[in-house]
Amino acid sequence: MTYDTDVRKEFLKTESPRGLMLLTALTALIYFTVLVAYFPVGNTLLFYLLVVGEVFHLWQVYTFIYTVWDTTYMPARNDTLTVPVDVFITVAGEPVELVAETVAAAKRMDYPAFAIHILNDGYVAKKDNWRDIEALASRMDVHCITRTVAGGAKAGNINNALRLTTLPLIAIFDADHVPHRDFLRKTVGYFANERVGFVQTPQFYKNYGENFLTRSTWEQQELFFGPICKGKNRLNAATMCGTNMVISRKALTEVGGMCTDSIAEDFVTGLFMHARGWKSVYVPEVLAEGLATEDLLSYTKQQFRWARGALDVLFRYNPLRYRGLTWAQRIQYIASASFYVSGLVVLFDILLPLVFFYTGAVPVLAPGMLLAAVFLPYMFCALYTIQRTSNFTFTFQSLGFSMGAWHIHLRALWAAVRGERSAFQITQKGGRATGQALSLVAWHCLYILATLVGIVVALMREGFSASLINNSAWALLNIAVFAPIIWAALPAQTTFVRSIAYRRASKKVYDVQ
Repeated sequence: MTYDTDVRKEFLKTESPRGLMLLTALTALIYFTVLVAYFPVGNTLLFYLLVVGEVFHLWQVYTFIYTVWDTTYMPARNDTLTVPVDVFITVAGEPVELVAETVAAAKRMDYPAFAIHILNDGYVAKKDNWRDIEALASRMDVHCITRTVAGGAKAGNINNALRLTTLPLIAIFDADHVPHRDFLRKTVGYFANERVGFVQTPQFYKNYGENFLTRSTWEQQELFFGPICKGKNRLNAATMCGTNMVISRKALTEVGGMCTDSIAEDFVTGLFMHARGWKSVYVPEVLAEGLATEDLLSYTKQQFRWARGALDVLFRYNPLRYRGLTWAQRIQYIASASFYVSGLVVLFDILLPLVFFYTGAVPVLAPGMLLAAVFLPYMFCALYTIQRTSNFTFTFQSLGFSMGAWHIHLRALWAAVRGERSAFQITQKGGRATGQALSLVAWHCLYILATLVGIVVALMREGFSASLINNSAWALLNIAVFAPIIWAALPAQTTFVRSIAYRRASKKVYDVQ
């Protein structure tokens, strides 16, 4: 299969239009001020729920601007530095052929001193192919470390290998993430600064064009691995993402290994390192290529794991009080983790028009034209800022999947608030999407039905009032935003999707392998 070279690069061609960002900050403040201080209050409870939601939106806008204010900073790299590296490839039942591809690519890396270890968790995970992985390691002449005592999931697997290996640096790849030949050449040099704890590179999905879901999930990631991660570099607040990274053994040992108390072991371990004064680097270049989930059930499980783990940072570790972090790092960790609180805010937002349809209650008594006069400039500036900073890679599908996952994030938030322990589940990759997953978007479908019925109820109650028109437009916009994730739940439309998946493709293509 061939892929376009630009897809690997376009999301990294970021910019920081500061004039536009300041205008966005101003229009956001004007909208909030007019909404809260100028319009008469309608229903008091709805008003305060609206205020809470808009405060959260302000937080998102301002922290985004703060993060991407400068996306050009890069620490120094010494390309002549050569430090021996243990290469960990984490495996827990993935297909042998998939693991073999990653091992073969790792063996081809252009670097003079590294040792490859397959971290085989198949036995403790009760996978049928754990012996096949051992045989694969023998055939490919690499070391296999098979755990026989369970505990800590992926983090425990890495920690087990940590005590059985000795080299100063550790490169970690998930079983499906295939490193480029120059991966180590372009990452190890940053460890010339002895206080660098880890170096992270993007997670690119080489199967992004496989179906509508893989394409949409990759587009959802472009904003994060583009301007957001690049902006975190100047703040020494890069996010540890668990694969396609190199870690200092000294730094990892100092924090007690990978965190085993959270299902987002990477994110939390990065926080621990930053709190101990270690530095981080994000390399804005695709140096390894993995697989996106190809069905909505796997996507749902993955999103829940990410959300549940990130929320641990808020509810268990609280960056505001965690000693050792700089204020810039505190803001970055809270901003990243609080993204998953948005499920609750989205719920408030989508329920407000339904409340009007069935009860007539509104949070504010706002003339439609005046409300539009302050809301539309703010929304245009905010979306255009995202587009400019991301090199116009942010798509409607990106927005749809981010907002459409509100029910997943809400479930993760409830689990975090209650302190429930959630099991680490490996994301299924390398298979093919089959069947339907409409049950996973049942809430979205129920919302559509409630909106259509509600519009009729409100129309019979008060006719074509301004409030009905405003709330109908709001609800229908919500439905449009949910459309991508609902579409992904339908039977795979592979032929159709393939015909549109490469709209950003250039004429120059090359084979991944």
